[in-house]
Amino acid sequence: MFTTRPEILGTFGVCTSTHWLATATGMAMLEKGGNAFDACAAAAFVLQVVEPHLVGPAGDMPALFYSAKSRKVEVICAQGPAPQAATIAAFKGLGLDMVPGSGLLATVVPGAFGGWMTLLRDHGLLSLREVLEPAIGYFENGHPMLPRVCDTIAGLTELFTNDWPTSGELYLPGGQVPQPRKLFRNQAAADTYKRILSEAEATGGDRQTQIQGAYDAWYKGFVAEAMDAFCRTTEALDSSGRRHKGLLRADDMARWTPGYETPASVNYHGWEVFKIGAWGQGPVFLQTLKILEGIDIGAMGPASPAFVHHVAEALKLAFADREAYYGDPDFVRVPLATLLSEDYARGRRNLISDRASHELRPGMIAGFEEQVGRMLAGLRVAGQSGAAGATVGEPTMASMVAAGRKGDTVHIDVIDRWGNMIAATPSGGWLQSSPVIPELGFPLNSRAQMFWLEEGLPSSLAPFKRPRTTLSPTIAFENGEPRLAFGTPGGDQQEQWQMGMFLRRVHHGLNLQEAIDLPLFHTQAFPLSFYPREMRPGHLAVEESLGKAALDDLAARGHDLEIAPEWTIGRLTAAETGDDGLLRAAATPRLMQAYAAGR
Repeated sequence: MFTTRPEILGTFGVCTSTHWLATATGMAMLEKGGNAFDACAAAAFVLQVVEPHLVGPAGDMPALFYSAKSRKVEVICAQGPAPQAATIAAFKGLGLDMVPGSGLLATVVPGAFGGWMTLLRDHGLLSLREVLEPAIGYFENGHPMLPRVCDTIAGLTELFTNDWPTSGELYLPGGQVPQPRKLFRNQAAADTYKRILSEAEATGGDRQTQIQGAYDAWYKGFVAEAMDAFCRTTEALDSSGRRHKGLLRADDMARWTPGYETPASVNYHGWEVFKIGAWGQGPVFLQTLKILEGIDIGAMGPASPAFVHHVAEALKLAFADREAYYGDPDFVRVPLATLLSEDYARGRRNLISDRASHELRPGMIAGFEEQVGRMLAGLRVAGQSGAAGATVGEPTMASMVAAGRKGDTVHIDVIDRWGNMIAATPSGGWLQSSPVIPELGFPLNSRAQMFWLEEGLPSSLAPFKRPRTTLSPTIAFENGEPRLAFGTPGGDQQEQWQMGMFLRRVHHGLNLQEAIDLPLFHTQAFPLSFYPREMRPGHLAVEESLGKAALDDLAARGHDLEIAPEWTIGRLTAAETGDDGLLRAAATPRLMQAYAAGR
């Protein structure tokens, strides 16, 4: 079939990401003799520079990686938890019934830096300087500003001018919105990373010691101190329409460490698919596969209305269970084994008919009846909005289709010549999340908005608890062999866009680029994870390139269609290793900035 670009083929290594400069940086690390983990980290730091409206240094990161040495898949959890002072009572005492979607109150411990340092220390080959220098260079010498970054800043001009002046000083140089495709510099961020590197190298030790020194500079040194001071002294306007100081403290930073975890997984038609645990939404993908396992997806065309309908209906059921059961397993009991079981999937599958469901239908598991009841009774579904001028929620493409705005988060996939592979989805700390900390050159994150301020729910706010993230990379084995690393930005849509691509690859034999280029779709028929937590019963967004006949068929099945312009949904990237010795990679043409490379 026709594709917008070729599927990349090579034998030495492949890298694919949501920006061409990050992809080029990842390949440069492979050429230097680095492995997939060095390449992924270096690409991630560059993404903080070139896509600051989608990811920042103070964000978070989950990654799934396969080590050819250990021959196992692991999760690295760099999702920071809520601060010690972040209690439901504290928010209620401020007159809030939702965590704001922007500002300082929504900040959790910034976990991404610790995650990258841990990955590099334990699994990388290159020096810290080699990994950080590309990002430092783009911060200091400038990078071509994406038009979409300029558009984002233009929409925030009033906020940055009147309420977040430290952001205005950086992103409105001379009081003007930066020009698209012109060089933009961030000397403060460059100086932050240069100081981290200097302090790390001053330890005088080997690469592991230096990397640990960088970690300490962030979590126990000058970075943590600057974040603490800013949160204590700055009252920032947020999406509640009021000004609040932050709750994050240096002690919260010093207390936290990233960790390795065993992934959740299921078997599906000869494939084993790996995801992060129920502190994220990754098991939604796994549940959906188990529901679809008893439906003949292969008999449906890869862009047919039957395919879209059945996948969307299975996703609705899995997302309903996400609301009822998912949360940080360190704090709540999650019946994940039951949710991923054959018997449970069979019961869920029987709920799918030829008609679109307009209900939120979580399954009922013995012992959890009261919890599910509280969830259903306490949901806020629609009609809430933030304060004028105060940005809210996540900059996800899915929520901006109708408004013509484009954006979301970032993703990276790398496979090296030794067989290591990694899929990572860094996010958070967007330029629109909170005011820039002037001495650091970047803002904090707003991930705490994913907590509920009602007691007794699996994702209720609590100190030291991880918010239920939407970030969800994927690794898949075929017949016991590592095969795919893939993912996408997109908040609640991440599992959905990945699902369409994966099923087309598995059941229809499409290559990665073909599977990515076909029309994409998603539903928001469940409570969304970001402020103001809206829900749209029966909703189904579909790219118009699916065709009028297919769209009419879906409408006749009862879907409340949002017809999106072609090439406006999803930002998928994927990498694959084959039995034939070839490495493959692909990236979406949507938004015209994701690229795959390899040789």
